[in-house]
Amino acid sequence: MKIGIFGGSFNPPHKMHKKIANDLISLGYLDKVIFVPTGTKYEYKNNLIDNKHRLKMLEVMCQKNKNLFVSNYELQDIPIYTYETLDHFKKKYSKDEIYFICGTDNLSYIDKWKRGDYILKNYSLLVIERNTNKTNLILEKLSKYRSHITITKIKEDSISSTTIREKIKDGNLDEINQYLDKEVLNYIKEKNLYNFKIKST
Repeated sequence: MKIGIFGGSFNPPHKMHKKIANDLISLGYLDKVIFVPTGTKYEYKNNLIDNKHRLKMLEVMCQKNKNLFVSNYELQDIPIYTYETLDHFKKKYSKDEIYFICGTDNLSYIDKWKRGDYILKNYSLLVIERNTNKTNLILEKLSKYRSHITITKIKEDSISSTTIREKIKDGNLDEINQYLDKEVLNYIKEKNLYNFKIKST
């Protein structure tokens, strides 16, 4: 089985996250995808809402998709790095193939990550192209790992979680519904996350 590890803040998880996962499966790159939300124990991750809320939003987003799963592995009291996460799942699913899902923005500086060279050497990467990045230049820089890097046929629409949070705060439901699953939006409203309010008409 081919298993994709999809890390990120998911603050909040939105429709493009789910579309990428489902497209990777439907196009045959993967058999299942595991979403792994980033923990809050990083200095540069200072705008994340509580772990339990991001985890729950992912769970409600994936609950009707039999090939999408959620893991709380990185939600620990210490920073967990990507290479550790990949090793964890490689050990857990020792008979399966583990793939790391990332965008070209992350790929462009993955060699600067904690043990980034180790990731490139030991894991296969499924890369989602983003229009702001020059893929060929990135691949040239990482040429010695080229056999481990697959540029997928999936394009990511430019949906920013920051923009989504601003729209949630503004309370424009028509715009919010374009980006968030109904179940995720209902959870946000129920828990009053991101200073949610309904815009008056």
